[in-house]
Amino acid sequence: MSDVAITALLIVSLFALLGSSVWIGLTLAGVAWIGMELFSSRPAGDAMAVTVWGSSSSWTLTALPLFIWMGEILFRTKLSESMFRGLAPWVGRLPGRLLHTNVIGCTIFAAVSGSSAATCATIGKMTLPELGRRGYPEDITIGSLAGAGTLGLLIPPSIIMIVYGVTADVSIARLFVAGVIPGVLLAALFSGYLGLWSLFNRRRVPPPEPAMSLVQKLHESRHLIPVVLLIGAVLGSIYAGVATATEAAAVGVVGALLLSAAQRSLNWTTFRESLMGATRLYCMIALILAGAAFLTLSMGYIGLPRNLAEFVGSLGLSPFGLVVALTAFYIILGCFLDGISMVVLTMGVILPTVQAAQLDLVWFGVFVVIVVEMAQITPPVGFNLFVLQGMTGKEITWIARVTAPFFLLMCVALLMLWWFPGIATWLPSKM
Repeated sequence: MSDVAITALLIVSLFALLGSSVWIGLTLAGVAWIGMELFSSRPAGDAMAVTVWGSSSSWTLTALPLFIWMGEILFRTKLSESMFRGLAPWVGRLPGRLLHTNVIGCTIFAAVSGSSAATCATIGKMTLPELGRRGYPEDITIGSLAGAGTLGLLIPPSIIMIVYGVTADVSIARLFVAGVIPGVLLAALFSGYLGLWSLFNRRRVPPPEPAMSLVQKLHESRHLIPVVLLIGAVLGSIYAGVATATEAAAVGVVGALLLSAAQRSLNWTTFRESLMGATRLYCMIALILAGAAFLTLSMGYIGLPRNLAEFVGSLGLSPFGLVVALTAFYIILGCFLDGISMVVLTMGVILPTVQAAQLDLVWFGVFVVIVVEMAQITPPVGFNLFVLQGMTGKEITWIARVTAPFFLLMCVALLMLWWFPGIATWLPSKM
């Protein structure tokens, strides 16, 4: 069979299994099994056993469950309430006023959580009731939360960066540091848009709250001290070279437990719920990673990645043309798969092409994460849209519509990343 026919068969098998509600990890392993049995002389069972064990026993991957557990612990503390109290006095006089708490809150919480959905849900529980009570419009409130919630994937520690680092064999510490400036840039774009929106919609923005003195603002800012210390401990230990990403994750877990104990929200119930929640989420991700590793091996034996790389190379695309094509590819794929599945499913095929185009793999990792962020607010499988639908009861199409401006801002961020690659590569070069 030709490569086109083999690829078509595997794609049909993939979507047939996904459409029949088979778990994504098992679907990937099933498609890999079909490929190896039909088009390879290597025994599929032996290959699967070796690959699944190898992908599951990686020491680098240990950071993933630890960061997930850290986010689960913080999700059950009073961190969100404290963050709102600390941020609100400083944004009350900006254009857009308290709408900026969505962006700043998500930016701060993203630095102590590696999950977009956890960031969106945690900050949403804090800001949506408060902003609604103060009379802020639902459309811009929910839209800005959905957009800013995606920062949980880009600002380190990031689960998707760990997954990319493992699958692409790239330093996770360098990826973490590379995501800092793009994350802050994206947050600035979101806040800038909120300011412009408020200038053109003055009547929809509630009047400012009573002014506070500088002393009062500083007094309220004391609520931000715990989260700032935790961020400093996690990222500072990585940037200073004191700890690897895995060791920094352990520091984050200990810090989260201490913070939870200090706020008197740590008890046996919350400890157990956080541990079980992290275990369930990690087991899902680990199964997907194992299935994707087997699929990558299967496609390697069939020769599809090499042939695809040769095909793309024969098209004569410039590096910019390749990036544009990959952006469109990932956005379309994001309509059907979650971010982790997108990364692990495609890296085995895409990386040879990216390396042939001589694109920096750290830069490409940041690019992939931003595109995956865009998929988080793309229907029908936009995780942030699902989270907000459950929280607000709104139709998912309405939520997608009010989130569209933030999708476009992410496109602007991608163009800036291409024109100025140092946005992603400068800070890692200083490590």
